[in-house]
Amino acid sequence: MRAVWCGFALGVVWLQQQAMLPGWRAWLVLALVAGGAAACIGGVNLRGGSLRFQRTVIWFAVWLLAACAGFGYAAWRAEMRLARALPVEWEGRNIVVQGYIKGLPVTDARGARFLFGVESTDANIAYFPRTIELSWIAEGAPPPALEAGARWRLTVRLKRAHGNANFGVRDAEASLLARDIRATGYVIAPAAADRLAGSAGGAGVAIDRWRGAVRARIDAALAGAPHRGIVIALAIGAQDAVSAADWLLMRNTGTSHLVAISGLHIGFVAGLAAWFAGALWRRSCFFGRDWPLWIPAQKISLTAGALFAAAHAALAGFNVPAQRALWMLGVVALATISGRSLAPSLVLAWALGLVLLVDPWAVVSAGFWLSFCAVAAILYAMSGRLRMHDHERRDPEPEATRVTRFRDACLRWLSNLKARLFSSAHVQYAVTIALAPLTVYWFAQIPLVGPVANAFAIPWVSLFVTPAVLAGVGLPGPLDAWAFRGAHALLDVLVGGLQTMAAYPWALLRLPQPGAWPLAAAAVGVAWCLAPRGWPLRWAAPLTWLPLLLPPPSGPSFGAFRLTALDIGQGSSILIETAHHTLLFDAGPGPESTHAGERVVVPYLYANGVSALDTLMISHADSDHSGGAPAVLAGIEVRQMLAALAPSNPLWAAARDARADVVPCAAGQRWRWDGVDFAVLWPDAGPLQGKPNAHCCVLRVSAAGSDSGGASSDGQAREFHRPFTALLAADIEAPVERVLLQRDPGALRAHVLVVPHHGSKTSSTEPFLDSIDPLVAVFQVGYRNRFHHPHPGVLSRYLGRHIELTRSDTDGAVRIEAAGPALSLERYRDTHRRYWMDR
Repeated sequence: MRAVWCGFALGVVWLQQQAMLPGWRAWLVLALVAGGAAACIGGVNLRGGSLRFQRTVIWFAVWLLAACAGFGYAAWRAEMRLARALPVEWEGRNIVVQGYIKGLPVTDARGARFLFGVESTDANIAYFPRTIELSWIAEGAPPPALEAGARWRLTVRLKRAHGNANFGVRDAEASLLARDIRATGYVIAPAAADRLAGSAGGAGVAIDRWRGAVRARIDAALAGAPHRGIVIALAIGAQDAVSAADWLLMRNTGTSHLVAISGLHIGFVAGLAAWFAGALWRRSCFFGRDWPLWIPAQKISLTAGALFAAAHAALAGFNVPAQRALWMLGVVALATISGRSLAPSLVLAWALGLVLLVDPWAVVSAGFWLSFCAVAAILYAMSGRLRMHDHERRDPEPEATRVTRFRDACLRWLSNLKARLFSSAHVQYAVTIALAPLTVYWFAQIPLVGPVANAFAIPWVSLFVTPAVLAGVGLPGPLDAWAFRGAHALLDVLVGGLQTMAAYPWALLRLPQPGAWPLAAAAVGVAWCLAPRGWPLRWAAPLTWLPLLLPPPSGPSFGAFRLTALDIGQGSSILIETAHHTLLFDAGPGPESTHAGERVVVPYLYANGVSALDTLMISHADSDHSGGAPAVLAGIEVRQMLAALAPSNPLWAAARDARADVVPCAAGQRWRWDGVDFAVLWPDAGPLQGKPNAHCCVLRVSAAGSDSGGASSDGQAREFHRPFTALLAADIEAPVERVLLQRDPGALRAHVLVVPHHGSKTSSTEPFLDSIDPLVAVFQVGYRNRFHHPHPGVLSRYLGRHIELTRSDTDGAVRIEAAGPALSLERYRDTHRRYWMDR
């Protein structure tokens, strides 16, 4: 069964990497491969050869057949789920939907976000999405109380499920698909929303109500407490209330896994319940019962542990680590009750298969890989360690004194304690080693202080914080408030200790996101390092991790630069890289919108190996350009901030606090990095005048080269001869364009134009475009944004000039670079395409 479930998992992972779902030819090939594997299992072509050869062929055939089954099963599930998509022609139209609230709504000052289970609709759509994600925007009045299971009739405006697509950043669209969210939107005319009588039923709704009630009790007990979000996360698995400061601290110390209701917490609850049930069952004689004679106490303990684990996993919302722990406990309980003994690796394989049967998209989340790899590493590392037990009970010698017996008991206790501590240290060592490559891949960092932090945090959370939280869940009021406050006080101690550890300069090692080969080499090194004693050359295992420590791929050559326009929705953020320097032009929206600064910009910089910015340039104060700057200043070393901001803007103080030099942006500023010239064309020096769009920073970047030539298309490169030049126009409008044309039209000429003001009708005038004469135009726009950028008339101007266009809403992030006499253009959704994109 290990080969079956591992092959099945490989097939599922393979499917999730495909650019498109299999057509009939692919299904035919899959059927032929599966048929050949089945024939081998049945004995075909196994008449000759040794027994070992026959077993090897059969094992490989079983593995191959299981992989085909996993691929086919995941493809079938994907076809079924993608069939329920909102048609393009229904995007942006008013639709009346009737249904109920799913999950736990998230409420803040801007309104509420929630999942809505659709029961009926007035839209004539055959396969309307069953689950949609809605926002209820607070316009003048807060949204009403949205309770799980409550039925509503709402008028909504929807768009297809769409997520930002960036190099090295998690795929938000895959996350939407995994949660079966096939459309997103918002409630219009909230005053016309109609709360219907009754409520939805079912086990899922009952669990959501239970979770919502627990959350409300915690909110009442810990209103305004700084770590309230962690208490909520430990109680019900909802992590939306965890503060940004707590997330940053836990990520930097490698303890963020403790925020989720993980397998460790599930195991703790199951163990506690099993112990209590077994103790009560064994002592049934005190109640005049002989229950252990009918059913052994061990089976009762396992059953009680599995049931309580299921309840706790339900409270956690059945996240992947909770599912893994639940299935492992369930398999062990069933095997024991039926009188069978299973190897731990087989139990883990069953859990792997069951998780993927329920949710084939679990493999796109970091929690899946971290959870299963951690348990696999523990089992593998401990498999070669034998524990010696003294089964021979010796009665104390008659002449032994009480002092001697007490001394011997203390020595045995110390010996057992030493063995347990050594075993715990070995487990922590195995988990740290095994998860380091995955941590680099998913988070572009290795918390070097992690082993020490976890040695303190794991027992503290498991033995003190989690029991206090669970006591609060189980106790009635007002006792529950005391328990929750006690848990929060314990978290204060934990956070204080983690802050001390995170303050060390060596506490965190940031590394660029590795490719497939460095990751594979590191995986081999992990297996080599954790192998049993006696394995040859274990000391050489760390050499396989050297590719992870290599610096990021070399930047552009001297005299050239690379421009990356990130997909951050409606807003702008562009990274300019030279051979040894980096400049970030704008930082995208912040907490007031999509949190792009912390969710996209900073993770991209980490994954790309950018540990410091030579210059952070903020074009103007509009939130879609400057909102993400605080996240960048907090997460990345910024040596200089160049901005067109009013003196009272708080970003100046934030930059000074981050020890960055601050310089107002002004026309005439010039500098050269690695043979690349930078020139600020606007605004004029002096006090800023007019609205923010009137004094945006306009930056011209010019590389060395000779002049002539064409534009790139679909990743292809065309030759050019004039110096490779890019013009970043921010949000300037027609008046500023006219001023720039009057001053020096030749200074505007560029190969690449980041379209001004996202293609609004107030910019991109025809004389301006004619003066620039770009080969490539980059539109940074949000998918179906409320401003309707780019304007159709403006778009037609670019199309009429046969300019190569890129749009972040359809292409994702874009990389443009001059490679010798050629200009290369890479669109993320072309080179990293997955089958769910645009479906």
